[in-house]
Amino acid sequence: MTMQPSLHKRKSALADGTEQIRVLEKTDCSIPAFASKLAEAGIQPLRPDGTTVLQVNTGYRCNLLCRHCHVDGGPDRSEMMSRETMLHCLEALRRSGIRTLDITGGAPEMNPELPWFIREARKIMPEGEILVRTNLVILVAGTKYRHYGELYRDNRVSIIASLPCYTRENVDAQRGEGVFDSSIEALQMLNSLGYGTEGSGLALNLVFNPGGPSLPGQQQALETDYHGKLQEDYGIGFSHLYTITNMPVSRFLESLLEEGRYCSYMHLLAGHFNPDAVKNLMCRTTVSVGWDGTLYDCDFNQMLGLRMRAPAPGNISGFDEERLRERLIAIGQHCYGCTAGAGSSCQGCLL
Repeated sequence: MTMQPSLHKRKSALADGTEQIRVLEKTDCSIPAFASKLAEAGIQPLRPDGTTVLQVNTGYRCNLLCRHCHVDGGPDRSEMMSRETMLHCLEALRRSGIRTLDITGGAPEMNPELPWFIREARKIMPEGEILVRTNLVILVAGTKYRHYGELYRDNRVSIIASLPCYTRENVDAQRGEGVFDSSIEALQMLNSLGYGTEGSGLALNLVFNPGGPSLPGQQQALETDYHGKLQEDYGIGFSHLYTITNMPVSRFLESLLEEGRYCSYMHLLAGHFNPDAVKNLMCRTTVSVGWDGTLYDCDFNQMLGLRMRAPAPGNISGFDEERLRERLIAIGQHCYGCTAGAGSSCQGCLL
């Protein structure tokens, strides 16, 4: 049994979205406005292609304080989605053609309504895809959470798990001392339930984030490395690896500012702008639901408080596919993070 991981100290994060936007737009880094970059490529304004994914943030509370966290999640966050708001999410699934429910946090497992929500969603979409984004550590954090592996298996939930490296040193530096060992224990537990095993139908996908202000490496090459190291050292199997660029939002934005590396990172992102990634941006097919039901074009806009533009409904309680289709997508300088290099989304690179 591994010991409970130690947390990084929580800083006074830029939790206010308005202040973050001010930094992103007003700091003089001589970066062109993202909208002008889209116009230059002939793809402005940015419009949705229809909604195929409902991404639901069940709350910002988390048992970890990861350095790269764009949600600024932590044990002291009190924001938590209610069952009433979850009911509105279920109704949206029932009345729409959406076939993927993507559940995120914080640590989704820390919302006590999550088991009920998953079971009800599976009734509505028996053949649809339900994803849960887990930090792994929570699954072995004590008897209160150890049943989640079986819950996920029994409801055919696909797991997306954060593991920013396959070495103890790098993972613990980014996520807290002891996190790597707990993550390995959780992965071995999930393997024992069939996750990541070929033919089981139980997907176990891992997420790589760079340790600092750099672009992720080539996704397929990293996946090959992960497969080799995790199997050889720990007997662990998994389905796929997703590479995700660290977004200049919230806690990572604060770190960039403190280290004096904000402008250099923005230049890196803008200098690697790839118009081919724009057609696959997750905001074009995803609706992001905040813990209070507010609607956003993506999870990153949610952290900045950039709500969906009219005529889209403002809250999941007013879900309307036609009005969602008619909106323009809200954009900002942070969008360079999703369009740099091979592109980035909640399900890995875009190209």
